[in-house]
Amino acid sequence: MACTLNPETIAKVVAFHGHSCPGLTIGLRAAEMALRELGEPSGDWVCITETDMCGVDAIQALTGCTFGKGNLVHRDYGKMAFTFFDRAAGKGFRLLLRPEARGGTDKEMGRLMGRIQDGLATPEEKARAAELREGLQRRLMSLDLGEMFSLSVVDAPPVRPARILQSLVCEECGERAMESRTRRFAGKTLCLPCFTEVEQKV
Repeated sequence: MACTLNPETIAKVVAFHGHSCPGLTIGLRAAEMALRELGEPSGDWVCITETDMCGVDAIQALTGCTFGKGNLVHRDYGKMAFTFFDRAAGKGFRLLLRPEARGGTDKEMGRLMGRIQDGLATPEEKARAAELREGLQRRLMSLDLGEMFSLSVVDAPPVRPARILQSLVCEECGERAMESRTRRFAGKTLCLPCFTEVEQKV
């Protein structure tokens, strides 16, 4: 079944992100799946995203999972995968974009985008890249969610609720840093940037 979100909701997501693109559409459809499977968003929802691409903005806009609230977690795995969990309901799932969802355009699109980024693309190549992007976006909006993502059940909460931690003063730069992001070195408490400068193995 094609995307069931209403045009006004989609327009708000596009406005939040700043433009419409295939990456945003992937996140939009992932959030649509979360809404379908888990119901109305709440503060008990958690999302772990394994990518930092455009679609994460759609997830923030539609599910209320945000970095600031601590219920949106980025794990930099470079995978088009999203885990959603409702702590109150005790259920969740991981979505992984199926390779075939992209319609076999990756090789040509990658070549064209590389030429555009290098400033070498001809007007015809730029037009073709735009055509491929628009076609991919239409395809992603029209696919059934089961065709677009593989779903695996998650049995346990992926992350603990956010905690407020003490801030410590770095003894090198004098700036305050969250306790969990400091290191002890040579008897001093250091923030991560200062620790990186003095620890030879980093």
